[in-house]
Amino acid sequence: MLRQLFICGLLFFSMLSCKNETSSADTNLEVEVKNEGFAALLEKYKEEGYVLNPMVATGAGDTRYNTAFPNFLSTEYKAKKKGYYESYKAKLAEIDVESLSATEKMSLAVLNWDIDINLEAMNFKKDLMPVDQMWSKNLDFNQLASASNAQPFNTVKDYKDWTIRVDNYLIWLNATITNMKTGIKEGYVLPKPLIKKIIPQFETLAKGSIEDHLYYAPIKKIPGSFTKEERHEITKDYTSMIQNKLMPAHQKMVDFLTNDYLPKGRTTSGIDATPLGADYYNHQIKLYTTTNMTADEIHQLGLREVARIRSEMEKIKEEVGFEGDLNSFFEHVRTKKSLMPFTERSQVIAFYDSIHDVMKPQINKLFGKQPVTAFEVRRTQPFREKSAAANYSAGSLDGTRPGIFYTPIPYVESYNIFDKESLFLHEAIPGHHFQIALQQENKDLPGFRKTLWYSAYGEGWALYAESMGKELGIFKDPYLYFGMLSQEIHRAIRLVVDTGLHAKGWTREQAIQYSLENEAESERAITSEIERYMANPGQALSYKIGQLKLVELRDKASKTLGDKFDIKEYHNQVLETGCIPLQLLEDKIDVWITASQN
Repeated sequence: MLRQLFICGLLFFSMLSCKNETSSADTNLEVEVKNEGFAALLEKYKEEGYVLNPMVATGAGDTRYNTAFPNFLSTEYKAKKKGYYESYKAKLAEIDVESLSATEKMSLAVLNWDIDINLEAMNFKKDLMPVDQMWSKNLDFNQLASASNAQPFNTVKDYKDWTIRVDNYLIWLNATITNMKTGIKEGYVLPKPLIKKIIPQFETLAKGSIEDHLYYAPIKKIPGSFTKEERHEITKDYTSMIQNKLMPAHQKMVDFLTNDYLPKGRTTSGIDATPLGADYYNHQIKLYTTTNMTADEIHQLGLREVARIRSEMEKIKEEVGFEGDLNSFFEHVRTKKSLMPFTERSQVIAFYDSIHDVMKPQINKLFGKQPVTAFEVRRTQPFREKSAAANYSAGSLDGTRPGIFYTPIPYVESYNIFDKESLFLHEAIPGHHFQIALQQENKDLPGFRKTLWYSAYGEGWALYAESMGKELGIFKDPYLYFGMLSQEIHRAIRLVVDTGLHAKGWTREQAIQYSLENEAESERAITSEIERYMANPGQALSYKIGQLKLVELRDKASKTLGDKFDIKEYHNQVLETGCIPLQLLEDKIDVWITASQN
């Protein structure tokens, strides 16, 4: 998945971003002349977007807004956000489309789509459920507190900026309680199992020693160039901030969630049981798949894909000589000791580095454009790893901060590697790191597109990347190839259970049972996944919908072009564009196929 938890959906802008080794455009058919007026409009859109969501700016490496954290829940903020989108919608309507280059026409189409989906989202009262266990802004903010992410801690000013930003964040955090109280009255409340997952996240930040607190991490990394007086003053300020502001604020949240919110929590699982209803889920489907597919169409597609992939799994079961049915094989894979070889967390990181080393000679055969941005594998921060999935955190726009693949290792002795080669392809190389870094590095893309995220494209690419494992020289062990199939069926299952939960009245328990019957993940992991889907309806659909479109377009190009088909150029065509809705990508590939025929 991708997200740095900045990461992870679109609703405003994503924190993800991308890079290109060489300058490229949305089409290679002609030398393009930039429309300076349109380019200025796009730049202004990006700049005003940074003001509205300064976390995006920080994620991109722009330090100008590092003290800011708006109260995203306030009436004033929402009015400003709506006015921002409506004003640019009107400005775009005045553009002479014929004066634009092919790349600019793509930017116009992308921006119109982005504005429309954001305005549509504002019709729903989702902000009456402002926190959850995986996607909410407090988790994004806590990652910054670790001093190992986008927020810089290099100068005295950086340290002061963070204390100001914390004060602004606490205004938002207090507003979440007000909104949740309103949500209780109006029927917008999270399911009880999700609330139970949230409480420990806040509890961790409400107690313990100051020196062990997450927000004390920057003190442990104070640069040696600071004077003794500066170190003393900063340490005193941060100690006071934690003790007198952060701990009380998080304890207040724990008390509210435990005493007021949990007793009112829903016993239902799907979003259709709230006033948001079917209309909101249809919006989420559109947001995350960038298609007009219906919940039923997606559900049936998922059932077909699950059946197809199960048949492929049967072949692997027979290859390794396992006697018993497929579900017994799932349990065999889950518990096979040789697939859990680690005793130290450092061994897990070394394992991922070894996958990268094996693939390096093959990368050049499949990719003409490759990122300049550096890449690292790190353990997920302990404060969130028990409830977090593996994720990719984008590098900065200027390339000074590397892209990071975070993997949670809460229990190293039970860390099963059967699906981890596939995971690396998805979250790291050539998945999110290639796609995001190349988008960010592409000098032909306007600024707003460098930090734009469409999950169907981004997660679709990452799942497509998993299918290239054999081309990249891995999946030599049948159990690890079975892991790839397991990851694919996991995404196919999502089509079934997400629509089941939010459109067909499925319970949490039904969704868990369906998953247990069709994949090799543990019940603990599956439960966490199902609760993830409950928290963010529709996001889980994006992976398989996007992957299937990329496979379809590759097959179309290969069959149409025959000997003229170049896999490196196909990947260039897909990646150079950055995140765009799937229909726009299909239109682009069709133009490329036609041009290549000539």
